[in-house]
Amino acid sequence: MSDVNKNSKNILIINDMPGYSKVAMAAMLPILSHMGHSVYNLPTALVSNTLDYGKFALLDTTDYMTQVIEVWKELGFQFDCITTGFLASARQVGIIRDFIAGQKKEGLLVMTDPIMGDDGKLYNGVTEETVDNMRQLIGVADIIVPNLTEAQFLTGLYEGEQTLTAEQAREVVDGLRAFGPRSVIVTSGQDASTGKHMVWGYDHTTGNYFSIAYRLIKVHFPGTGDMFSAVLVGELLRGRPLRAAVKRAMDVLEKLVFLEKDELDKNKGIRIEKFLDVLND
Repeated sequence: MSDVNKNSKNILIINDMPGYSKVAMAAMLPILSHMGHSVYNLPTALVSNTLDYGKFALLDTTDYMTQVIEVWKELGFQFDCITTGFLASARQVGIIRDFIAGQKKEGLLVMTDPIMGDDGKLYNGVTEETVDNMRQLIGVADIIVPNLTEAQFLTGLYEGEQTLTAEQAREVVDGLRAFGPRSVIVTSGQDASTGKHMVWGYDHTTGNYFSIAYRLIKVHFPGTGDMFSAVLVGELLRGRPLRAAVKRAMDVLEKLVFLEKDELDKNKGIRIEKFLDVLND
């Protein structure tokens, strides 16, 4: 137990908080807490449920965020890691960028998941202005984890294409790097020549590009990207190199999806609390 306490970090999750469904904060909090960290949250929105249900209520919490940050500044709160996900307004980009700048210190890890779309299209309500704002936010990140669709919209490269050659994938990764993030992970791609499902990446600490193939389980759960991000952050904070941390996150997600694949209401997401033991393997 002493090792866990010794390695415990203060992690801030900036993401939406769902009332129903294991996505965003509801998916990330249990994972990072189970990994031994002190986890805090700054909601960008309160959302009734995942958009997959077709109806939802959303409360934009931008004003609340500004109030919280003022209080935290007065109290001198500091974080070792900041992760960002869904943003509800353009104003939030500037608020988060300023907050990260104020937290900058040796060893601070900033990870951004530019949540905007999937399967070749942007989510409802996501505009070109949103994409523009996200380009600014990824510039202050140490690591970004877009899926292929988000990477394509951010870079303007190969939009709508579901498969890429290795050369095209590297072009997309480099296009993302041009906005300023140090390391890049692109998930949910497919190699045009082999047909394999891929994660493509660049690790700034080694200067190396890498790609890792994975087995696709043909079911859809919302929140798997959030769970991937949480495991990835947890592994990096344990000191794992980026490629090894990515592989570990992929392996955990594969197990979680397999364990839950027969659940009838997949819109609820994976019941992560039920399967936290997979993090102990």
